[in-house]
Amino acid sequence: MAFAEPLEPAPGRAGEGMGITPVICRRPHGEEPLTVQVEIIGSGIVGLTAAEAFAARGCAVTVISRSGGPTGECCSWWAGGMLAPGCEMESAEPLIGELGAESIAFWRRIAKPQQNGTLVVAPPRDTPELRRFGRMTTGWVETDPGALEPDLAGRFSRGFFFAEEAHFDPRAVLVALKADLASRGVVFRKSTMPERIEADLRIDCRGLAARDELTDLRGVKGEMLLVRTSELQLRRPVRLLHPRWPLYIVPRAGGLFMIGATMIEAGDTRGLTLRSALELMGAAYALHPAFGEAEIVEIGADNRPAFPDNLPRLRRRDRVIYINGMFRHGFLCAPAMARRAAELALDGAAFPEVVDEDHGERCDV
Repeated sequence: MAFAEPLEPAPGRAGEGMGITPVICRRPHGEEPLTVQVEIIGSGIVGLTAAEAFAARGCAVTVISRSGGPTGECCSWWAGGMLAPGCEMESAEPLIGELGAESIAFWRRIAKPQQNGTLVVAPPRDTPELRRFGRMTTGWVETDPGALEPDLAGRFSRGFFFAEEAHFDPRAVLVALKADLASRGVVFRKSTMPERIEADLRIDCRGLAARDELTDLRGVKGEMLLVRTSELQLRRPVRLLHPRWPLYIVPRAGGLFMIGATMIEAGDTRGLTLRSALELMGAAYALHPAFGEAEIVEIGADNRPAFPDNLPRLRRRDRVIYINGMFRHGFLCAPAMARRAAELALDGAAFPEVVDEDHGERCDV
């Protein structure tokens, strides 16, 4: 994967009159600006895309995390890797679609995701759920599921196909993005968060760990299974509508399938519960009986950080900018949020749709 191009700036985002001071460190006597030193706390997808955005602007970037890079300690490690702004509109605000459309263009340039679309189906008894899903979303065409996925032929009479959506293996993307950033001079440091800011600017991307500062954050637990079978072939993510939560199955290389994901207002990171395991396995079996013989390779659970409205936010306090509240939209929205954070910090740009004005925005460097 080649990670080289920054996000295109969006027009009409000037921050004049907003009282936001850009971070520019100048030499004495009006000489050219010095390089801005930026420390990013957290190495999940939010931290890495923030590192990309600031490095693309010529900043000297250091990423600090307990693990020194993306691992199973970050919520991003357990993501499905679906770039599905159309499907997400079933339950998300329009802002998520806007951020997702910007971010998916970014991912297409640098990560080359598989753009095979998303297929949404429902068992015959849940046809009303399918109709409701169609009313809440756009960008789909009605289709015969078996025409797109031959292994599903005869199992579902109708489905919705979102042709513009894509997916990738999030773990591979995280590892590749870290390697690319390191090759471009971004420093990765294994450490706890320093109490004292050691740079001109700190970008806090700690997710739920930032509750020590962002007290209105909550955890929404997601659980997943990674299984392997050679009895089934799928080319694209398939969403099976469920009365309580939607199941998605995302194909990966080597006969692997990621099955997820629950949304439990829990606030803890205990492992997968028996109830959730039964729900996920039963729903996967309902999609296709071949999953009944699949090997369980991995079981995982983590907490998604969310604000009360489930929308992402930038919050600015002195020399710290927080990027948080990604909920279930980390990969979908992180590049767009990172670009906004960089322009907020370096240009004084205004993004009222994501900047939380109730928590302070001014940065005095």
